[in-house]
Amino acid sequence: MEQLLDQLENLLDEAGDPEYEVEYSSGVLTLKLGRHGTYVINKQPPNKQIWLSSPFSGPKRYDYAKDGLGEQRDEWVYGRDGRAMGDLLNEELSRVFGREIDVGIREVSKLRT
Repeated sequence: MEQLLDQLENLLDEAGDPEYEVEYSSGVLTLKLGRHGTYVINKQPPNKQIWLSSPFSGPKRYDYAKDGLGEQRDEWVYGRDGRAMGDLLNEELSRVFGREIDVGIREVSKLRT
């Protein structure tokens, strides 16, 4: 979460839009994007999950996946479609900002939390 917070703070600093804000408190990261809506990302340590609420794709629960489908994985994955949380955020935020965005959520076991 700390890594994601750092990335989002840098992104919002570059954007320079006063309606955009990110905050992190008590395991909950909130990303406000003005007319685009608000993301809420919430750690659920007892369940080893991250819950994400997106203004575009709605609510999702992500489980930590170390490996799967014959490939090594080390990321938060949505069980219904096997998609990584970082990939979803990259795609949606790229649409909001009109350019390629990479929030850097890979090899999550190596990131600060």
